[in-house]
Amino acid sequence: MVQQTIPARIRWAVEVMDVQPSDHVLEIGCGPGAGAELICSRLDSGKLFAIDRSESGVDRTKRRNAQHVESGRLTVRQIDLATLRVPVKRLNKVFAFNVNLFWVRECADEIALLHERLLPGGAVFLFYEATRAELVPTIVEKASRRLVDGGFRVSVVEQKAPAVVGLIGRR
Repeated sequence: MVQQTIPARIRWAVEVMDVQPSDHVLEIGCGPGAGAELICSRLDSGKLFAIDRSESGVDRTKRRNAQHVESGRLTVRQIDLATLRVPVKRLNKVFAFNVNLFWVRECADEIALLHERLLPGGAVFLFYEATRAELVPTIVEKASRRLVDGGFRVSVVEQKAPAVVGLIGRR
């Protein structure tokens, strides 16, 4: 099997998340599976539940991470966050990279679901690659407001090259 590279922006985002071996993580919009690969490589007793609305995203994540699926460390489902029924086991972290939902439209129900399923001290990590620098203030303002309105304390982290902004919503 050909080893696929993990983009620097994904490596940085997962570093910021500080995934612990026993964490239970939800990834929203798993796409090609690079984030899932890196997160699962850091888990021992923990698990990753990855979702994507796209069938191709789910398929790519499953193919790229077949060994993690086989081990039971990774579950991948084609579903929208709005219709997700997270298992009773609560989450330590939620990860999303370039998921526009949080700044493009109202998403109070989705944020309420995340707040409800996160353990105290857990966090939502939303990352965006800033392909157009002028959008960064809008992304940060809108996504931050939605997280704060949902009961999260928000901090912002930035990486200069490649230009990535991250919002961390702590429960």
